[in-house]
Amino acid sequence: MMKKTTLEYRMMQEHNRLKIPNSKLLTGSIIDKYPITLDGGRTTIFISDKSKESETREKYQLRKDNRLNVFVKKPKV
Repeated sequence: MMKKTTLEYRMMQEHNRLKIPNSKLLTGSIIDKYPITLDGGRTTIFISDKSKESETREKYQLRKDNRLNVFVKKPKV
């Protein structure tokens, strides 16, 4: 079995990269996304659809409230 040279290996990687859609190559990127500032500027979330800003704010607030309720002692009945 012959070992691939570095140049051949690089060409194979480039060929595979061309098959990957741009959306997957941009994972973690904030290009074409809109920032939403929450918690008085302490949290920033980037979304792709600006029309869903209010929905995102509501979901964030619900998750935050639910998370805090877990740590609060509940009265015994």
